[in-house]
Amino acid sequence: MPDNRYENTSRPGQEHFVAPPEDVRVGVVDAVDTSEAPSSLWGDAWRDMRHRPLFWASAALIVLVILMATIPSLFTSTSPTECHLESSLAGPAAGHIFGFDKQGCDIYARAIYGARASVTVGVLSTVFVVVVGTIIGSIAGYFGGWLDTLLSRFTDIFFAVPFVLAAIVIMSLLQNRNALVVAIVLATFGWTSIARITRGAVLGVKNNEFITAAKALGMGRLAILAKHVLPNAAAPIIVYATVALGTFIVAEATLSFLGIGLPTSTVSWGGDLDKAQVSIRVAPEIMIYPATALALTVLSFIMMGDVVRDALDPKARKR
Repeated sequence: MPDNRYENTSRPGQEHFVAPPEDVRVGVVDAVDTSEAPSSLWGDAWRDMRHRPLFWASAALIVLVILMATIPSLFTSTSPTECHLESSLAGPAAGHIFGFDKQGCDIYARAIYGARASVTVGVLSTVFVVVVGTIIGSIAGYFGGWLDTLLSRFTDIFFAVPFVLAAIVIMSLLQNRNALVVAIVLATFGWTSIARITRGAVLGVKNNEFITAAKALGMGRLAILAKHVLPNAAAPIIVYATVALGTFIVAEATLSFLGIGLPTSTVSWGGDLDKAQVSIRVAPEIMIYPATALALTVLSFIMMGDVVRDALDPKARKR
């Protein structure tokens, strides 16, 4: 017999709905697909980056460079300052896979130890410009008004000065030069770009609803800036800092190559390039090795910056 449990028994004009049994209703509810809660921007970014080979390639190079700078003894037991003139311009030998430079120093050891000075200057310069640029840019963007005008014009003055040229002039006037001094000089003229980026990011965040809610709850302006505005404007700052680190490494190498960067007693890639140019005709490989190490290091930070930028940019993810 047909199942009449859900038959409509009402008279014409009095139709009404008869609910199905509880077990059927439960089955209908269970069949509904519930979606997961949306993840954060950083969670989406990490999920995107870890599936990209370029991220792992650049991360591997960066880790390698950091190990070379912090623990060079992992890669060589030869001192970079132990030189023997009788080995001048000698080719590869046992324990000296790259051969010797004009002073008889081991090229491989100097390429390994050269990472320390270059990375140190790059990291210090990046930290300085991020701190200075973020403070100036965030204050100008968040408070606006005459303060924004004043800080923006102050930024424009430094922005108009050629970065490398200004560093060359200042370094040529200094007698005592070390990694900290070079980093300060580079940061003095290198903070303007990140200040502009920070100002634009803060302007895009400060009028959001959660900022208005924080003001309604009675939070102070500086507290809102530190706890709500800057964390939500950090993405472009991190991207720029990653790329800028490689830029400052190149700037240090340029100054050392010109003889006005780190002192000659400090092992650095730029200094080795300066020394190698006198022997480039008879032994070009002396210049190739430090140049390759410098190029790969800068390339790794640039590639990482590109990956992070694409991962943090929703429009790039959609494309």
